[in-house]
Amino acid sequence: MPIAQKEYQQRRQDLMNHMEPNSIAILASANPILRNGDSEYRYRQSSDLHYLCGFNEPHSVLVLIPGREQGQCLLFCQEKDPLKELWNGRLLGPEEAIVQLGMDDAFPVADIDDILPGLIEGRERVYYAMGKDENFDHRVMEWVKVVRKKVRSGVHSPGEFLVLDHLLHEMRLIKSKAEIDLMRESGQIAVRAHKRAMQLCKAGLNEYEVEAEFMHEFFKSGCRSPAYTSIVAGGVNACILHYNENNQVLRDGDLLLIDAGCEFEHYASDITRTFPVNGKFSPEQKAIYELVLKAQLDAIEQVKPGNHWDDPHNTTVKVLTEGLVALGLLQGEVNALIESGAYKDFYMHRAGHWLGMDVHDVGDYKIEGKWRQLEPGMVLTVEPGLYIAPNNQKVEARWRGIGVRIEDDVAVTRSGYEVLTAGLPKTVADIESFMAAKN
Repeated sequence: MPIAQKEYQQRRQDLMNHMEPNSIAILASANPILRNGDSEYRYRQSSDLHYLCGFNEPHSVLVLIPGREQGQCLLFCQEKDPLKELWNGRLLGPEEAIVQLGMDDAFPVADIDDILPGLIEGRERVYYAMGKDENFDHRVMEWVKVVRKKVRSGVHSPGEFLVLDHLLHEMRLIKSKAEIDLMRESGQIAVRAHKRAMQLCKAGLNEYEVEAEFMHEFFKSGCRSPAYTSIVAGGVNACILHYNENNQVLRDGDLLLIDAGCEFEHYASDITRTFPVNGKFSPEQKAIYELVLKAQLDAIEQVKPGNHWDDPHNTTVKVLTEGLVALGLLQGEVNALIESGAYKDFYMHRAGHWLGMDVHDVGDYKIEGKWRQLEPGMVLTVEPGLYIAPNNQKVEARWRGIGVRIEDDVAVTRSGYEVLTAGLPKTVADIESFMAAKN
């Protein structure tokens, strides 16, 4: 179920409760993005604005003015226009915005230059995310200049600009039950998509043909786009962390790494699985895979209230370094290898990131220089990996070109954790059995 209007209203009120007295917040919609020529990408609203009102139209501005007697929550949006709607789709319009979005008032966005300076008058502080949109930055400054020109007439002008991000992003970091429900659905759609890709994978297919299979499942399930550019990396391509050409032929005997998630009702999922193209791991592939899997499972156990953000990552580093020594890929004492960062030749990224409306979601990882504690409602990915470059002359040839990453989405609960992407084959036995069943 979509987020209820009541929850959006509560979010706006909670944010205003944390704003400084006598202030105003201004949030602009995302701009449409030109793809090429006069063709635009499908519109995607700013996560911050959508989080506060659920409104998906461009050319809109949300204004919050805590304590204003005539109304605290105002929206500027496009007017109803039959001709424009004939060409580009329906518009909500200011009148319906009040009803459907629970706004105190709404105005045509064409009138914003006439109205907004008056709303800024008498305010001590302006909350605004400066630097994200140069053109809108200029408009905000022009509105403030209009107010400052009236100072000699006794009008009070704002003396301080504040960034809204910290307050708003801390709210977004802790997900509500409704948000977790949407993220669970997003995760399960992605699980079905990965299963489809795994079932239909075989040598001779192109990487983009596999990509087409999970994109089919995304769209069929109501997700109009992936949450990020998908990675479909066969063989040595898996050793390129952000590989996305997805245009090479899959070979018998290679592994295939797929990092793909969808966006459902503005909430992202993010899954990585690595499996053999022919359905059977080689001894070396199995050894690396099972080491990464152990690191991931042990790290997930560290996801619980009171533990720190860094605990899952530190667990993966320890497990992977111990395993690399046991396999002979690293030589030396484990703690010394960790201290020197020797493992980074094979494991060069962290074990995860926040997840939410953005795939790399908002929220600080440290508080006053220290890793923050995990709290119920936070959602993160857990994604260790090992990547043995094909030109790594420090290891035997049989290991070279193997890249493995395993990733799931994990919500922090009151008692521990919930894997939102559960149900996708992950052990060697389960993967091989699942892929054998397709025949």
